[in-house]
Amino acid sequence: MANISATIITDNNIACIGRCLESLSGIADEIIVVDAFSSDGTADACKQYGCKVRQRHFDGYGAQKQYAVSLASNSYVLSIDADEYLDDELKMAILQLKEQGFEHRIYSLSRLNFFGGRPIKHSGWWPDKQIRLFDKRYASWDLRDVHERVTFPGTLWPAPLPGLLKHIRCVSAAEHRRKETGYAVIIARMLVAQGVRPTMCGAYMRAIMAFIRIYIFKLGFLDGTEGREIASTAAAMRLVAYRMAKKAERNSNIGEQTTAKR
Repeated sequence: MANISATIITDNNIACIGRCLESLSGIADEIIVVDAFSSDGTADACKQYGCKVRQRHFDGYGAQKQYAVSLASNSYVLSIDADEYLDDELKMAILQLKEQGFEHRIYSLSRLNFFGGRPIKHSGWWPDKQIRLFDKRYASWDLRDVHERVTFPGTLWPAPLPGLLKHIRCVSAAEHRRKETGYAVIIARMLVAQGVRPTMCGAYMRAIMAFIRIYIFKLGFLDGTEGREIASTAAAMRLVAYRMAKKAERNSNIGEQTTAKR
């Protein structure tokens, strides 16, 4: 039987990590957890479950996930987030792969995102194909701070697996906005590092287009209140990221001017 290493990055995920770990029972031959110094007992809970826990300061989603992959002792890695879990059909499909052997280097999973307990079937959240099971000798996470992806040679093709990777994206509108604000902070930092200087007009245009794309073209209106919340928050976060980047740029310029005067 083939072996699989599961990798998880955590940061104060005590509320959901148990469900994630339970879904890996019988699937993972080892579970690697890279914890960003959680203060809510997440690391201890993972240790009690038998996970191999390594603590590391968070420096971006891509880098954190790839570091976890580097610790895996098996070639095939199942990379899963703390707020995700495998449904029974997906577990059975992976068990069959373990018993029969892997025919492909990479596999894609269908992720179903939940907003406040409701599955979201539009709004750009579905279909949500994710490459999460792969041979680490042929694929790896990129090092992007946010919106990270698994990269692999163009000669490879991701084989789809049946079943669902269920993702509890948020339990309330407030949590959704809080998470999206966190992403906006990272995006603002990336904009500053890349020297991008968006104009206010450009920021508003991006915000408007984000709302139209999600609510109209991605059929967010069919998701009701949740779809409107997803679209409006996406638009608002475009402006938040811009304002943060602009403030950081302004503070940097003030610092340079002060240094020059000295």
